[in-house]
Amino acid sequence: MDYTQILIKPLISEKGTFLKEETNQVAFFVNKNANKLMVKKAVELAFAVSVEAVNIVVKKPLARVFSRGRKRQYGRVPGYKKAYVKLAPGSKIEFFEGV
Repeated sequence: MDYTQILIKPLISEKGTFLKEETNQVAFFVNKNANKLMVKKAVELAFAVSVEAVNIVVKKPLARVFSRGRKRQYGRVPGYKKAYVKLAPGSKIEFFEGV
């Protein structure tokens, strides 16, 4: 699998920004079939940085019931896989430089 298929998009949130500043970690949404080694190689190739560790979190899809007046609608909330990548000291990834 190519690194462009493994890394879907970066996770830009308050928690992600805090982790980036405090612990030098970056979060990504990744392909559901990717493992830690694939994510590590993809980040190193895409951003030319060295990676210390990778932690993966899997959120399973959920079934939901939505009430619309007297009707009930059944739906699903899709699942996803996130990877928290700890970069080596001195390495950094800048997503929005100067914004």
